[in-house]
Amino acid sequence: MSSREFLRRLSEEERELYEKKVAAAEFYRRNRIPEEIEKVLNQLFLLQPADIHGYMANYFANLSAPPRINRLKGWEVYDTRGQLSVEVEVFCIIQNKEQSMCSASVSSCFGLKETSEDWRAKADHVMTAVQWIKEPLNCMLKDQNPCDQSQVDQTLSNFIKARYQEEEDRQKKKKEEEEEEEKEECGSASSSEVLFPPSPPAAPAKDKKSADKGKKNSVVEKPLPPAEPPEPVLPGSLAIGSLSLAVAKTGAKLKDVPLYRYIAALREPESPAQFHIPTCLVTLLSCGKTSPGKLSLMEEVILIPKVGQRVKQIITMTSELQKEMMRIMNTSTKAGAAHVALHESGAPAVSFERPEQPLELIAEACANLGLELGKDFHLAVNCAARQLVDYSKGKYEVSAGVLKSPDELVDMYHVLISKNPAVVALIDPIRKEDKDQWEKLRNVIGNTCSLLCDTTYESKAPPPPGVTGHILKHVHDITVSDLVRITSERRGSVLMGPAVSPAAAAAAAAAAAVTLWPT
Repeated sequence: MSSREFLRRLSEEERELYEKKVAAAEFYRRNRIPEEIEKVLNQLFLLQPADIHGYMANYFANLSAPPRINRLKGWEVYDTRGQLSVEVEVFCIIQNKEQSMCSASVSSCFGLKETSEDWRAKADHVMTAVQWIKEPLNCMLKDQNPCDQSQVDQTLSNFIKARYQEEEDRQKKKKEEEEEEEKEECGSASSSEVLFPPSPPAAPAKDKKSADKGKKNSVVEKPLPPAEPPEPVLPGSLAIGSLSLAVAKTGAKLKDVPLYRYIAALREPESPAQFHIPTCLVTLLSCGKTSPGKLSLMEEVILIPKVGQRVKQIITMTSELQKEMMRIMNTSTKAGAAHVALHESGAPAVSFERPEQPLELIAEACANLGLELGKDFHLAVNCAARQLVDYSKGKYEVSAGVLKSPDELVDMYHVLISKNPAVVALIDPIRKEDKDQWEKLRNVIGNTCSLLCDTTYESKAPPPPGVTGHILKHVHDITVSDLVRITSERRGSVLMGPAVSPAAAAAAAAAAAVTLWPT
């Protein structure tokens, strides 16, 4: 009897039941269910584990589909300065259930501006990031493998590149429209300009004294090269860096490995057996533009401990030094050393007038505590020179009313490092545009002092001559893959942890530093 004749003799209800049985058998056969059940039953009989159902659960869990990103959630957060940032959370489908995996955020690095216009711009930046996470990025990353960091980061990079291109086209169109409006205005005013031509400007009067003075001061200082336009930061770009980091943390959690090992596998397929723990740098004090004193040159004086010290020892030593320095300043009668505030990093923001005073204070505190400066620890100085330039005068304002030309600033660094050999690194001592001075600075102090340059936003541009190292920060639209690539291309990079970032970024920064530390 054929199957058709058999089905004709069955009632409608029996026919439906038969078709379901055939479909079920085909479904189980296609998914190899009988074979897997037979395997696990054979293993159960041979091994006879104490927890039979637990063994079966683990067996089938290993056969389950790999986790997939299901949705993203983004929201506003505040860093330790009270500045807006964004945090993103990743949800995955694991064994047919949605699970919250990890959340992460990166530093905004907007700067401390308090005007209402600046605040609205920051709020717009963060709200745009939240909207990107909610809509386009949520759809783009849905069903992607969270353990495929390269693919996820490529998707994010393509997205942000398209947004940058859109913004560039918009700005170009706006500029063209403005030029057309100017041409129309010039055309309408041309007739009146012909009838009433403007009178030539009067020649400036020169007296004899000024002429004589000009002859004496015939040597004119070379003007500062114009500042390069800042790297554009697209509103919403925080979503890219935060999401990339959140996916990396998710991948590490799914593979049950520490984040630093997970990132190491992105850099080298075979994870090294040993890792070099990077040096823990701690801000000792601050004498930057936001400090209460006249001195603006030293944004951060950073403690570099000797190799082999544990983190607890470093923090204890730093704390004791800061307490001793504050005690000295409270009892000091020296001018400009009485007022003490706190820097955003938690270090004392002290009031000084001259660049050598902070280093003298540290040396005095070391002597009181029995520490040897230059042996127990060294120092690095973050100069943040770009913030010190007075373009109207063409000089650096190292302290209130004290202006230095680029060459004079190099001479000042030379004297300062010669008197304080414990200072072994200068971060951003001069602008990148002052290339001649970078080379000059390397020639005079390069043998004893490293010259570091922040290349966070300029990873593709050649560094200034004389640079011996690079500062890199995980901010805005920099992905984890970008960090791996940049540190591989530029040996000697120093990954600076975000001291003022949201709490979710702290552990991730430490893990990345362990992995990306040059060996």
